Amino acid sequence: MRKTFEDLEFSKVDIGREQRTGHPEVIFGQGKTVEHVVRIFATLVEAHGRAMVTRATRDMAEAVRASYAQARYDAVSGLITCGVRGKFDGKALVLSAGTSDIPIAEEAVGTADWLGCHVEKRYDVGVAGIDRLLAYRDQIAEASVVIVVAGMEGALASVVGGMTRRPVIAVPTSIGYGAHFQGLTPLLGMLTSCAAGVSVVNIDNGFGAGYNASTILQLMTEAKRS
Repeated sequence: MRKTFEDLEFSKVDIGREQRTGHPEVIFGQGKTVEHVVRIFATLVEAHGRAMVTRATRDMAEAVRASYAQARYDAVSGLITCGVRGKFDGKALVLSAGTSDIPIAEEAVGTADWLGCHVEKRYDVGVAGIDRLLAYRDQIAEASVVIVVAGMEGALASVVGGMTRRPVIAVPTSIGYGAHFQGLTPLLGMLTSCAAGVSVVNIDNGFGAGYNASTILQLMTEAKRS
């Protein structure tokens, strides 16, 4: 029987996940020790030739790079990545409503890129200055999937959803004033969007949005090439 996980005692690393789902397990760094991250990372690299950590610290990155000099750390997104895969057909476009949303948007960008997407990004195109968004109508129309990252009231997702025939993945962020409730207000606004074709991930979950976008493009690519 083929082994599907490696038992490290503190973690059972799911080395069979890529065969089941199309993508390998990704390490959620928050709450883990540096030693735990390094050992899980090494196990995934051995199994797949690549690995990624989300919500990583600089200490984690330095420890990983001590063994894998090719690993990259992006302090804005909090991602550690190592290894590459071939690119899918199509393109993911990541939009952020404001500059304050960029860290979550960059998590989506880095995730989608590492998982095989061609990614473009346009930041600070929120609805308070609608001309900034409308300047990119052509890019929105050309994208295969659009990720919209927005705090405050989260209105950008509905507007974009009404501009394109492509899937829109909305990411509410914890950026906003008091009644914003740390992201709950845009989350509920996005969930009740009147625009069809908008799906929603959890608050500040740029990783989930990037992962979903890559799954869409992977399916599209497999269908075109079959």
